[in-house]
Amino acid sequence: MILWIAGLAGLVIAYLLGSIPSGYLAGKLLKGIDIRQHGSRSTGATNVLRTLGKWPALAVLLVDVLKGVGAVAFARWFYLWISTQPPLAPQALDLPSSEAWAVCLAGLAALLGHGRSIWLDFTGGKSAATGLGVLLAMSWPVGVGAVAVFGVALSISRIVSLSSMLAALTAIAIICGLEQPLPYRLLVIAGGMYVILRHRANIRRLLSGTEPRLGQSSP
Repeated sequence: MILWIAGLAGLVIAYLLGSIPSGYLAGKLLKGIDIRQHGSRSTGATNVLRTLGKWPALAVLLVDVLKGVGAVAFARWFYLWISTQPPLAPQALDLPSSEAWAVCLAGLAALLGHGRSIWLDFTGGKSAATGLGVLLAMSWPVGVGAVAVFGVALSISRIVSLSSMLAALTAIAIICGLEQPLPYRLLVIAGGMYVILRHRANIRRLLSGTEPRLGQSSP
């Protein structure tokens, strides 16, 4: 029972880390606006770029990536700490095999927190940057591969949404091709599909040819 309660508490903390509304706070602090009422109405770095400028967008991007890194790092630390507590000491021999599941669930909680923040009436961004942070902290080769594809796609298309979805698909392909724990694979597959689903409106605009490129305002 103690283990389940501790695990639930860890997931709540990972969710709260992911739910920090960095883009919303940037809009309020810098211009006194609700960024959800401007541009694409997302709180992500791309909409911050269009609405507030380059440096605020860079800061928001960094914070969003660090939220994912922090959620995974916290899950690992919290898992190891819980496993050494006296009430759980007899079970400690069984716990290491489930560390990957703790990371998996914490990563998903962080993605959900970013996309459905409790502080913003369960609205938020597309979870791409936070997902990148989760990838880098969980398995850096997967994260680096996703960043590389994102950079190439962005340099060619100048469309952030398309580049983000291609990066998500790349992460899925890489994690399935590497020797990684099953929970990590499930996390990347579920997280990648979640990021793509969060881009539903972008997909419609891509199909209609109206998705804005970098430097253009959102319709």
